[in-house]
Formats: sequence, structure tokens, C-alpha cells
Amino acid sequence: MSNPSIKRGENQWVDKIYELMDNVDSYSPIPVRQTELPFLMAIEDVFLITGRGTVATGRVERGTVRIGDTVDIVGLRDTRTTTLTGVEMFQKILDEAMAGDNVGLLLRGIQKVDIQRGMVLAKPGSLLTPSLKLLLLPLPLTNEKSKMVMPGDCVNLVVELIMPVACEQGMRFAIREGGKTVGAGVIQKIIE
Repeated sequence: MSNPSIKRGENQWVDKIYELMDNVDSYSPIPVRQTELPFLMAIEDVFLITGRGTVATGRVERGTVRIGDTVDIVGLRDTRTTTLTGVEMFQKILDEAMAGDNVGLLLRGIQKVDIQRGMVLAKPGSLLTPSLKLLLLPLPLTNEKSKMVMPGDCVNLVVELIMPVACEQGMRFAIREGGKTVGAGVIQKIIE
């Protein structure tokens, strides 16, 4: 990040920036990766790579996954199982991916039409069956009793989904419309 031609002590403003960054580094804790939990990755995009196969991209939410591991594709359709044949991060081939990594995972025997954004890849059996009815808890919590929600309001919602989606209690969600996020919060309870 720093310019190697400028050294400490040569410019008072550069030294202030170095001092600021030293304070930030000493104050901000390094985030803990949830590597001990079962693997879970929400699919953000899907690509077909000629000669290799189908790649699902996303950020690993928790756990660790290695080449050769079996994963479930959960949500929107019947759950399918596949084997991971490749892990790549920013055009670098890896043996494994862990929580916090943005990766592309090459999936054996899966066609591009079989997988889409909104599905998740998970350790087999680690997720409950995909859910259709949820109690959503936007943050911060208020006791709003109105029948209409206005921008800036915080409400509890019971939502019935059109298609089953893989989710768990405590999972964060975003409500999007027309390419924009119009709401966000946490799943408080899975009803069915």
C-alpha cells in the first residue's frame, strides 16, 4: 500500500498516515473464521468453463471444503449431491477453501442449468430441508403493528416463499427489488 520511494521521516503528512494505519492495525481485531463449523457457501454466480465443467462462485460462509469432498446443492429444486473437483481463488488453484474466501468451485456432473444463484453448497446433511415459511426479524427490532411498511421502518415479518430456500435460524437475509436491496435482517424462526 505504501510507496517504497517515500520512507518514514521524510514527510510529516506521510508519517501521519503511517501513524494512523499503525493505530488501526493495533485497534482492529483480525476476524475469526468459522472453520470448525460444517461447510456452507451461498452461490452468487455460475459459469460454464469449456473443457472443465460448471463452476459455482461465492463466499464461503463457514467451514472448510477440499478437492474431492462431497457437497449438497440445496434450495429452489430437489437437493442434489456432487463432488468437488476444483477450487480456484482469483485465478489461483487451491487444494481447499475456508470461511471468508471468495472462490469458484468446480462441480462434477453438474450442468449450468442445474444450479443457480439462490442455492447453497453445503456439507451433506448439515442443513435442514429447504424452507418455505419464515419469521424474519429486521434489525433493529421495534414493535411495529401497521399494515404498511415505509422506508426506514423496522418490522417483524412472516414470509411465505414461492420456492424452497436453504436457510437456518440466525442466518442473515436481504430483500432485493429491481437490483436494489430494499430490506435486510436476520431469520428468527423457521416455521415450516
